[in-house]
Amino acid sequence: MRVIIPAAGKGTRLSKSPDAPPKAMFHLCGRPLLEIVLEQTNFIAPDDTYIVVGYKKEEIIGYFGDKYHYVEQREQLGTGHAVMQCADAFKDYDGTVLVAFGDMPLFRYECMKAMCEFHEAKHADCTLLTAVNPAFKMWARIVRDENGRFQRIVEGKDCTPEQAKIPELEAGVLVFNSKSLFELLPQLKTNNVQHEYYLTEIPELMARRGMTVETFPTDNPDDPRGINTPDDVAICEEILTKRMQSTKG
Repeated sequence: MRVIIPAAGKGTRLSKSPDAPPKAMFHLCGRPLLEIVLEQTNFIAPDDTYIVVGYKKEEIIGYFGDKYHYVEQREQLGTGHAVMQCADAFKDYDGTVLVAFGDMPLFRYECMKAMCEFHEAKHADCTLLTAVNPAFKMWARIVRDENGRFQRIVEGKDCTPEQAKIPELEAGVLVFNSKSLFELLPQLKTNNVQHEYYLTEIPELMARRGMTVETFPTDNPDDPRGINTPDDVAICEEILTKRMQSTKG
């Protein structure tokens, strides 16, 4: 099993200072975001961990050292583009790959491990983590057909008013069969509001081809929270602090 962690972002909304670190190195509860994410995924060995770096990559590589693999994303053209950069490193790999993100620190070790085990037990081509949280107005939605089967993901900014009412959210963590993923990545287009390559279009491409796409619900509605603004930092710090206190208690 392997993991890819896109962590190439600049974090402009967190700080406009030229001295600010890359987004994945902003601190939460006194620690870099990426360090927290790596702990959540450490059921996968460091030698099977691929971190996608870009802006101020030297800070990330200098902090975490050479026990991980680093792949450079020179331009930030979306989540799908980030994963595309790993194609050469994965060309001879045919197994499970988890895709987590360096700015989403609230996913829990036990949830991600259970999701990967579920994916392998189902022999799926893709498994999506899903959540329900009415407070997340702009999150991507899971669209299903009349039989309840996964059909596609619609990003929050691309939702119609009707789609925005769907309660089931795409939570931001995905597991793939590596061969299936990298075969389809070149087919991604940028026909969306952001003009980016969305990794979340891959499950739709798989479903259209009759591949197996499963969903795995998280039991914690806060898990999908990511870090984009100082307000997000404050909210996530409060949640993470309570979780740590609960664990100690």
